[in-house]
Amino acid sequence: MDQDERDWWRRGIFYQVYPRSFQDSNGDGVGDLRGIIARLPHLTRLGVDAVWLSPIFTSPMADFGYDISDYTGIDPLFGSMEDFDALVAAAHDSGLKLILDLVPNHTSDQHPWFIEAKSSRDNPKRDWYIWRDGAPDGGPPNNWLSEFGGSAWAYDEASGQYYYHAFLAQQPDLNWRNREVRDAIYDVMRFWLRKGVDGFRVDVIWHLIKDAEFRDNPPNPHYREGRPPHEKVLTQYSTDQLEVHAVITEMRRVTEEFDNRVLIGEIYLPLHRLVAYYGNDLRGAQMPFNFALLSTLWSARAVEQIVADYEKALPPGAWPN
Repeated sequence: MDQDERDWWRRGIFYQVYPRSFQDSNGDGVGDLRGIIARLPHLTRLGVDAVWLSPIFTSPMADFGYDISDYTGIDPLFGSMEDFDALVAAAHDSGLKLILDLVPNHTSDQHPWFIEAKSSRDNPKRDWYIWRDGAPDGGPPNNWLSEFGGSAWAYDEASGQYYYHAFLAQQPDLNWRNREVRDAIYDVMRFWLRKGVDGFRVDVIWHLIKDAEFRDNPPNPHYREGRPPHEKVLTQYSTDQLEVHAVITEMRRVTEEFDNRVLIGEIYLPLHRLVAYYGNDLRGAQMPFNFALLSTLWSARAVEQIVADYEKALPPGAWPN
């Protein structure tokens, strides 16, 4: 196997497909896997090298599929596992790679793991999620805020504790400090890699590890009225913890059990923190997302500066994105 084949992702053009709205094959008004298969010739004509699918897993759809209730199932909205296998085969026959959207930070509250965890304080799955007693006044354990508004802690009446959710209350965060959680997600990765997927775009990868002491986040001195409420605090303790890099290195090792796979991390962080996600000795994500161009001025000079800053910060041997 030559270097070009191993590093296909360096020169590849990735095309995101949001299945629900991409192509409906059966007239029910919802895009599906068979519809994507029908459109593969269009993607190859565009010169695309890889297709990244937004989540297609079994889900109650509280957050458009980013609330997963079965990591190894296909939601009937999009088709069947047979349809998925046909998509992988058709994509590869067309010379295309297929990337899945892995959502390991949280599950649906309808996932069997959370249903078990919620059933009692002494359930073996309890520590698979993040549970805390309330503050002395009975309120949330700390000041962490949900990305979607309000406290990031939801109270469970039955057990008398709060659970953490960085996003919707229907999306409880997994406890990535728990070894069993890590191994369970790595098994999920292997399931899809064995089916032939060419890698993963890992959702909110910088959220995976939280501060072990659950300290309050500091106020954001630059917050302006009219901005999203969660920006009132800096996520110093609820995201981007040093220990996350060991987790990402483990994920990378899983992908490297298979040939020619890629690990891409979704990361909204300043450049000096983002480049750390390439990992020590480049053993982290092969490509962290770079969102800088989304917020820059639409001018050649501004784009030139972003490119220059990124390449200056890039670790030796790392590939820019």
